[in-house]
Amino acid sequence: MCTKTIPVLWGCFLLWNLYVSSSQTIYPGIKARITQRALDYGVQAGMKMIEQMLKEKKLPDLSGSESLEFLKVDYVNYNFSNIKISAFSFPNTSLAFVPGVGIKALTNHGTANISTDWGFESPLFQDTGGADLFLSGVYFTGIIILTRNDFGHPTLKLQDCYAQLSHAHVSFSGELSVLYNSFAEPMEKPILKNLNEMLCPIIASEVKALNANLSTLEVLTKIDNYTLLDYSLISSPEITENYLDLNLKGVFYPLENLTDPPFSPVPFVLPERSNSMLYIGIAEYFFKSASFAHFTAGVFNVTLSTEEISNHFVQNSQGLGNVLSRVASTSVGLVILGQRLVCSLSLNRFRLALPESNRSNIEVLRFENILSSILHFGVLPLANAKLQQGFPLSNPHKFLFVNSDIEVLEGFLLISTDLKYETSSKQQPSFHVWEGLNLISRQWRGKSAP
Repeated sequence: MCTKTIPVLWGCFLLWNLYVSSSQTIYPGIKARITQRALDYGVQAGMKMIEQMLKEKKLPDLSGSESLEFLKVDYVNYNFSNIKISAFSFPNTSLAFVPGVGIKALTNHGTANISTDWGFESPLFQDTGGADLFLSGVYFTGIIILTRNDFGHPTLKLQDCYAQLSHAHVSFSGELSVLYNSFAEPMEKPILKNLNEMLCPIIASEVKALNANLSTLEVLTKIDNYTLLDYSLISSPEITENYLDLNLKGVFYPLENLTDPPFSPVPFVLPERSNSMLYIGIAEYFFKSASFAHFTAGVFNVTLSTEEISNHFVQNSQGLGNVLSRVASTSVGLVILGQRLVCSLSLNRFRLALPESNRSNIEVLRFENILSSILHFGVLPLANAKLQQGFPLSNPHKFLFVNSDIEVLEGFLLISTDLKYETSSKQQPSFHVWEGLNLISRQWRGKSAP
């Protein structure tokens, strides 16, 4: 009886462990919020991006066969190749959040000018040349579904695609253009039909190509010779009517050890704001993991050989741990440079947390001065040398941060910023200084989020 019971109990124990492990909530080290303002600007920037893309993009060849009864020609085989969009206009385009699903795109009354090469073949003649195609009444609607894959990459999927062109006008060029233009109208309907059938597959193919690029993003980025930063999504995007939230792991690891730090992220909530295009919340956990990863990797190792310090440790059995719990007041300078948040530390005040009766002791004062010098001339310069490399801020390619502001709130740092799309530009730094961050005692003194 006992022999049969043990496996059952062991199985129950394993199932319980699996349940407990799966029910543990993972909180992000970084939250990014995209607002409706960002989508509205994305429409403008998207036109520039599409224009740049179309200069290098060729559309699939278009082939078919038509009979020309008025010329008593049984068939004309035609082929349009080297199809390029030379100009386009989508005056009524919008992007909107679909809660819990994704982003809906809508455009109507669009126009496009297309240049192409052509070839005709029939029982009576064959020829080649060039042509211009003018499309009008362009309409498109579709929903981009946003999720994540098992590796923490964002994934996109096109759903409910509907695209239609209302009118097409072909104009041939060349020596016999007058002849060809005379039977261009009968060909416009089949061309329009073929294009309408091609549009959604073409758009789906572009989304698929974009998805392939997203899958190659480095969510585990090497920061320096000592650490890695994990930018992976820990959950699918959270989408409401007014914004989209991305929850990123936001943790540093030593280069040779991808073990989570011995402390956990604390949940934090971004304030309900919509004045900026993008809000980035960087948790205290992010900075603590950076410090811990560099410390574990041996970056901050300092060798102390001062005989006076060692003698003091021998005479004071309390040790260093009880003395340094609340001793240093620091200022943190913050600046956004390009795609990095650059920090610098300065020591405002250093004082040992001892009873006033002991502060008159000359040995205590000397020891206080020694530790202050070590922090000021040894630890802080070493830390600042690393901090000057900056923390990378994940933002879309060729988008710059503008009108940025930084706030220290309770438990996290909040960056509010707009975006600007430019092919090449130098970004002006935005400086911010915050005092009263007690980093040694790991107390984050910020105001509560409104």
